[in-house]
Amino acid sequence: MTTAPAPARTRLAAPCRTLIETPAFSLAVLAAILLNAALLGAETYQGFAAAHAAGLRWAEHGCLAFFTLEMLLRLAAHADRPKEFWRDGWNVFDLVVVACAYVPFVRENATVLRLLRMVRVLRTARFLPQLRILFIAVSRSLPGTISFLFVGAVVLYVYAMVGWVCFGSHDPAHFGSLGRALLTLFLLMTLEGLQDAIHNGLSVSRLSLLYYGSYVLLASFVLVNVLIGVVLNSLDEARELDEAALDAARRTPGEKETATGTPVARISPEAPPAELAAHIADVRRALDTLERSLVAHPPAPHDRDRMVTTA
Repeated sequence: MTTAPAPARTRLAAPCRTLIETPAFSLAVLAAILLNAALLGAETYQGFAAAHAAGLRWAEHGCLAFFTLEMLLRLAAHADRPKEFWRDGWNVFDLVVVACAYVPFVRENATVLRLLRMVRVLRTARFLPQLRILFIAVSRSLPGTISFLFVGAVVLYVYAMVGWVCFGSHDPAHFGSLGRALLTLFLLMTLEGLQDAIHNGLSVSRLSLLYYGSYVLLASFVLVNVLIGVVLNSLDEARELDEAALDAARRTPGEKETATGTPVARISPEAPPAELAAHIADVRRALDTLERSLVAHPPAPHDRDRMVTTA
């Protein structure tokens, strides 16, 4: 029995996927990102940039060409399953960053182009697992951080109004207006200048110790620890998500379909030997399970007659 040849998309995706998954390819991309960052830093030295303007420009064009080739290879590696490319947020981020360099407005604006080149440095998170987890944790902590900022703003506003009423006439440099009071209390949150603030407050009333003590306890200890707790919780969630994504990426398409309970996809004869062996092992386990099920629950006599008649 002849087997149908693999589709063209599958024949294109297999070698490209093998290439982008090699450690050498990841190291090359990481080296290009670091070179791009070094070039961007070198351009901040006006004398060096003026003396090597042509070389820096050609090096930037070379980095852009390499990043473009990388994205084409990543797109080709997902030719047989394009939806998985768009499900990965890092793929979308990389594609947007590289594609924006070809937009006419961006290419003509030097400031925007420099900012875009600076954003490329963030792509190092794709190849550094700990940095990638940290970025995921920061993104997942945003809802909790927004709630923290709202509570912190309320605390700052209340204490700023109390400070303006109590110390505005005696210490106008720090509490002369609501804005100055907010700035003073924001700096006191880091315990910077606390000694001078308490000294100035004692010249007004000894009750200022209660004001500053309660503020430092609430803002510098309680609220900051709450923020740390939110970030640590998001960090644990980010680790779990990253591990789940890596496990899903390691699975073959047949394994993914088996995990979801749907029939296993047909494996092409041109697939790698390891993939064929894994597929054969899955089929053997399925047959063993079916055999044990038939031994434990044999069919009824009329069902056996029906099966023989059908055969």
